[in-house]
Amino acid sequence: MPATGNRLAYYSFGLIIESEFPLPELPLPSAYTGGQSPDLTVRQDELGSLWSEAKRISDYLAIHEDTVLIRVPDTAILGMRAGKEIIISPFGKADPDKIRLYILGTCMGVILMQRKVLPLHGSAVAIAGKAYAIVGMSGAGKSTLASLLLADGGQLISDDLIAVTLDAAGQPYAQPAYPQQKMWQDTIGLLGMNAGELRPLFERETKFAVPVPAQFCGSALPLAGIYELVKTESDAAIQPIAGLEKFHTLLQHTFRGFLLEPLGLMEWHFRTLTQFALHLPMQRLHRPQAQAAGFSAPKLSAYILNQILKGD
Repeated sequence: MPATGNRLAYYSFGLIIESEFPLPELPLPSAYTGGQSPDLTVRQDELGSLWSEAKRISDYLAIHEDTVLIRVPDTAILGMRAGKEIIISPFGKADPDKIRLYILGTCMGVILMQRKVLPLHGSAVAIAGKAYAIVGMSGAGKSTLASLLLADGGQLISDDLIAVTLDAAGQPYAQPAYPQQKMWQDTIGLLGMNAGELRPLFERETKFAVPVPAQFCGSALPLAGIYELVKTESDAAIQPIAGLEKFHTLLQHTFRGFLLEPLGLMEWHFRTLTQFALHLPMQRLHRPQAQAAGFSAPKLSAYILNQILKGD
């Protein structure tokens, strides 16, 4: 594992990351010796004083100049500075797995915003050389649907947090995160997997880390479409998302979107979503939530694959 001083080097979300905290989920950089500056550093420092001085947005969120501070009770104060640093100030005997979960989730989402990279809440899968995002509210079944697509030959690009960049021509790209999915225990059972062989995300959690190293796509791919997964009382169905509704869908599924206004990023976000809405095809997948409706994810997975491979 590449190391520079007391830091370990990784590559994820399109960034070279140097971290004082081991982040074993993350891929290693292909050719990085520490000679160049990393895009992001993760380090430990005391943040109590800065939290006291910062402008309080809520009991758990504060901002001080170019630093966003999040206070997680019994865990840590987390500081994200200018898109270049994540600073961790742990409390007592905080669970390191829980701290790492925040580093790779909320902290990284804030860093992407600060760098003006669009963070979407969902899973991204590579199919036929292009990326497709599955977005939805928590519990909608995004990781389940992504798992079925992987079983049919797809590759995972990202789970839970998707970093979407734009190239010079305005083409959106999904950046690879790391080869792991997060799944609830009941979902693992439905997919025929054994939760006893998996590691909980942190102590007493009923959501598990599911490694998929052999099915991981480590390259950024053009984002060719977005599927919104929603629960419904009716049968499984698919409908196109068009016009202004595309914008509202992307707005709803921006990762930690409540931070956009305090960070002064509303105008940037509006422009970015408008550009995406003009060029990206989007569809809504209705997933029956009633037990009587059965396990509908295979039907939706088959629809996505058929549509993509036929070029519809």
